[in-house]
Amino acid sequence: MARRVVIVGGGTAGWLAAGYLARTLAADRPGGAEITLVESQAIGILGVGEGTFPTIRRTLQRIGIDEAELVRRCGATFKQGARFDGWRTGGAGDRYLHAFQAADPSGPELLPYWLLGAAGDVPWDAACTPQTLAADAHRAPKLPSHADYVAPLNYAFHFDAAALAELLRDAAVAAGVTHLVDTLQDVVLAKDGSIERLVLAERGTLTADLYIDCTGFRAELIGKAMASPWRSVREQLFCDSAVALQLPYAQADTPIASYTIATAQSAGWIWDIGLEARRGIGHVYSSAHQSDDAAEAALRAHAGPASDALEVRRFRFDAGYRPVSWQRNCVAVGLSSGFFEPLEATGIVLSEIAVSLIANLFPWAGEFETAARQFNAKMAARYARALDFLKLHYCLSERADSDFWRDNREASSIPDTLAERLDRWRHRPPNEIDVDANVDIFAEASWQYVLYGMGWRTDLSARAPALRHYEEARAAFGRVKAQADHAIRHLPSNRELVRFAQSNRFGQRAHAA
Repeated sequence: MARRVVIVGGGTAGWLAAGYLARTLAADRPGGAEITLVESQAIGILGVGEGTFPTIRRTLQRIGIDEAELVRRCGATFKQGARFDGWRTGGAGDRYLHAFQAADPSGPELLPYWLLGAAGDVPWDAACTPQTLAADAHRAPKLPSHADYVAPLNYAFHFDAAALAELLRDAAVAAGVTHLVDTLQDVVLAKDGSIERLVLAERGTLTADLYIDCTGFRAELIGKAMASPWRSVREQLFCDSAVALQLPYAQADTPIASYTIATAQSAGWIWDIGLEARRGIGHVYSSAHQSDDAAEAALRAHAGPASDALEVRRFRFDAGYRPVSWQRNCVAVGLSSGFFEPLEATGIVLSEIAVSLIANLFPWAGEFETAARQFNAKMAARYARALDFLKLHYCLSERADSDFWRDNREASSIPDTLAERLDRWRHRPPNEIDVDANVDIFAEASWQYVLYGMGWRTDLSARAPALRHYEEARAAFGRVKAQADHAIRHLPSNRELVRFAQSNRFGQRAHAA
């Protein structure tokens, strides 16, 4: 039987795992799992990215996090997608939004009619959902009267990663997790290759039935001790470095962007994330195409003179993942399992998926190998599909101003599975038959936003005579615009909703000033 769980490493991944498993494995009840998290004070949180995907709302709700408390404690703001500037051509007006809101499924399928011109020259992201124009106007996705994690527009969060880890820690400990502050000195393996025990600097031996490695890129358990191999995807995703800084707002009432802004550069891209009191800005780049000094100069030029005196943090990473993230009685979650790059916030969503799978496959009866096989198959498939989606952003670019963008179009850098998808979409747009909810992180709407935001041409001329609802579709596009106007008039701004949460809970009346 398996009941004792030890999580090594804190940070967002470690405490997310602890909090989620404590709730789902009944750590606070007799007969439930006994969960211990051990972390060293000497190891800080990496925090390359501070964005999330809409699945985070369900995860935080499952852990028991109050939404207003999240906003207050983590400097959190509301994220409605990712805006991509300069990725297609690099010219003026080159931008599109990967919105979190999909087109309304109740009416006609709008994409074929948009491809045939029924929306005029309105881009797909603005034609199919009111979210694009609302987010452009810095609107929040919900009203203060909406309950926790409920909204008319789909959304996620931007947050301070270190503060989120602390909030998750408090929730996990309250749910029955034992927290040890200690340093891992050794991992002792049994003859069969499983972990027999951990050796800690202060407490000595620590044993468990299942060990979860949340030690980040160091991968102390799954990598260093158990030697589970790392599969690099460097030939597909070239970025391997990042340099970042934190830029306070010039004024307290500066509007907060309602999406991550990803601005293409000559050898990568710059993220710009608006939190409550500051912006997190970072340059992700390929060291094979640009020097560290040039990358930092590009970051500071983007951030402006206010960044001149600010310190930067540098990161190196090898984009890839472990095909075997669950080996014997050890499973990796977070960076120790895999990491591609900050694009599209795949890091945290893959951690969410991993802890959900652990909860569902938990080997109560000792069935470690059976659980490991299913976990590894599902996670490897998720990584492969996410790789295709990230590469899509690069390989469709028309930019020819640097080797980085030209190299990204080389056929040898495009996964065969992505090439097959693109071949399908030459004469029909992506739809539900192209995605599998069991392995795809991104639904068909996400593929559509990126594909047509990057200027992909799907030729529907042969099918056009069979599309009989042209006028109905035109009316639907008009309703989307009216919905956007309504949202802009009636939804609060991102900053107004953040301010509301400083002294109120969602779904309740505001406190009197």
